[in-house]
Amino acid sequence: MRKRVAAVLAATVMLGTVLVGCGNKSASSDKGDTKHTVALVTDGGGIDDKSFNQSAWEGLKAWGKEHDLTKGVNGYNYAQSNSDADFTPNVNKLIKAKYQTIFGIGYKLDNTISTAAKQNPDVNFAIVDSVIDGYKNVASVTFKSEQSSFLAGVAAAKTTKTNKLGFIGGIKSDVVQTFEKGFIQGAKAVNPDIQVDVKYVGSFTKADVGQSLATAMYNNGADIIFHAAGGSGAGVFTAAKDAAKNGSKVWVIGVDQDQKADGAYDGGNVTLASAVKEVGTAVKDLSNKAMKGKFPGGKVVSYDLKDGGVALINDNMSDDAWNAVQQYKDKIINGEITVKDK
Repeated sequence: MRKRVAAVLAATVMLGTVLVGCGNKSASSDKGDTKHTVALVTDGGGIDDKSFNQSAWEGLKAWGKEHDLTKGVNGYNYAQSNSDADFTPNVNKLIKAKYQTIFGIGYKLDNTISTAAKQNPDVNFAIVDSVIDGYKNVASVTFKSEQSSFLAGVAAAKTTKTNKLGFIGGIKSDVVQTFEKGFIQGAKAVNPDIQVDVKYVGSFTKADVGQSLATAMYNNGADIIFHAAGGSGAGVFTAAKDAAKNGSKVWVIGVDQDQKADGAYDGGNVTLASAVKEVGTAVKDLSNKAMKGKFPGGKVVSYDLKDGGVALINDNMSDDAWNAVQQYKDKIINGEITVKDK
């Protein structure tokens, strides 16, 4: 189980239940020694979830290192949410600590970021995987996850021996369903008769449920499962490794980060590929823009296959499968194939 990591902030910062407007200047001057402070708030997963939140945090740490900043109120930081009830107090304490740019990692922070932006017009806010309209101090960050998921479907269809695949999502939502729809479209582009079993955990933090669902899928003949379940996806890897140790040739396709290490066990590796979403790259990009006084407030910033914002990483694919992925990738980038997100 993932250990819970508490955000360390200044001891004088008081937790509040109401987002208060404290207005700090977000645009930096042209001086080279100007410091800019950035923080992020996780959704239900932690910064060590080996997925979405971890990618964001690693990107922020890398940004801080590039600019000789340290973790804390004078540099960069995070606040971890163990439940939805933590969103408002976490954003509130970052505002009170005068962070100039604050990221909400995940669509579930939509309402909290909207309220904070309205009450604090001089603070930069960014929401990841959602779009907030009407605020000049909010940048909306989206990813064409359906494109990398399509390629995951191609990889699975070119690898499966049973023509039965599985998809396990975290919470059923528009964002997670882009992974599901893209995966199914990609698999059926290779083989229209392929079967895809779809299940949702109902949470991004229940690895035991993810394991149970995956075990049932493998027992029912699926030999490859693509998960978009955050921390719940750890259970999918556990189920796959258990099956592999018992002699079954099964695979997992990871998500958000390269999850090859998560598939390793004594005797092999069950990670076929990873559909990555470069959340960390987006965090670095927008933090740099904010530092230069060019924060894209009021705009939607989208990342896709063409600009490297999403991709499929080859962990254990055959040459045939990888070549097929490259061919379909080119078709998507060239506009020959439009991947549906609904």
